Amino acid sequence: MRRIIPWIAAGALLAASPASPDEILVDGIAAQVGDGVVLVSEVIAMVAEGEKQMRAAGVGEEQIAKLRAQGLERMIEDKLIRSEVKRMELYASDDEIDETIAVIASDNGLTPEQLEKSVRAKNMDFEDYREQIKEKIEYQRVLQIALMPKIEVEETAVRRLYNQRFKDQPDGGEQVHLRQILIPVSADKDVDAACAEVSAAAERIAAGETFEVVASEVSVAAPAQGGDIGWLHSSSLAAWMAKLVAKLEPGEVSPVNQQPFGCNLLKLVERRAFERISYETAKPQLYSEIQQMMMESEFVVWMEELRERAYIQRYGHFADAAKLDTTAADPTVTEKDALFQ
Repeated sequence: MRRIIPWIAAGALLAASPASPDEILVDGIAAQVGDGVVLVSEVIAMVAEGEKQMRAAGVGEEQIAKLRAQGLERMIEDKLIRSEVKRMELYASDDEIDETIAVIASDNGLTPEQLEKSVRAKNMDFEDYREQIKEKIEYQRVLQIALMPKIEVEETAVRRLYNQRFKDQPDGGEQVHLRQILIPVSADKDVDAACAEVSAAAERIAAGETFEVVASEVSVAAPAQGGDIGWLHSSSLAAWMAKLVAKLEPGEVSPVNQQPFGCNLLKLVERRAFERISYETAKPQLYSEIQQMMMESEFVVWMEELRERAYIQRYGHFADAAKLDTTAADPTVTEKDALFQ
């Protein structure tokens, strides 16, 4: 699994006999990290949604145990980073939290008030949400101090990524900026049920709610971005999508669309003629991407250094977490290798 550094974008119960989903779990200490602890209940809560999905897909208990082990290790990492925040006194102020929330809302086409409403609609306490934002601001400060001095992006790497990404770009044509509400078919939801949910979303939009807010609450397609799936060249659109988009004017929403994989609703934000992206135009974003990949690599090294300096003790079945292979193949290895050869 690819390492993602905590940023605003920022468990494991290992049983000798696998626990059934309905088993009542008694709380306790999963691990001690320095002078802090990670509770069993915290770990279980962290992985609950992922475990639910894996069980629904029929995944075996060994993989469930690995998921829980990954969750425990992530919580240990969080404890270590929090200790660095405390040591360096890199705390975020209320004003900084407010500014960050305003930026997140703006990036998703929302007001801060609409963002708060969306958070509460997900049954999440807004003060808890603010605390998460605070921690991620502080994490980023620690990472900037610990990792950035080690990062140097070479021009050749940026040029190489540009050639990989844009050498086959079209010479012309049209591109469209789309938002999407997607409810997929699943083990417990057939296409009719999916379309019923999308129809309900369409009715809310017709009644005056913004597409962005509704998408953030119900869609599996970029919910954090209000369903924004970005700019797409017309030649890259699936046939069903191209047919819908062709009939839309900017600002219009499509009819509910049923497909074998689920049900959709599209909003055409804007359409414009496609212009080839030059190296100079793409360079800042590509530089940032390479910098992030390098930071992810440095993060692994830095975290190991923190682990070596800290007292970490796992208890009970959690003591076996370190024996599990909690990593998976990194799907970006090929791209990284190509960039830095």
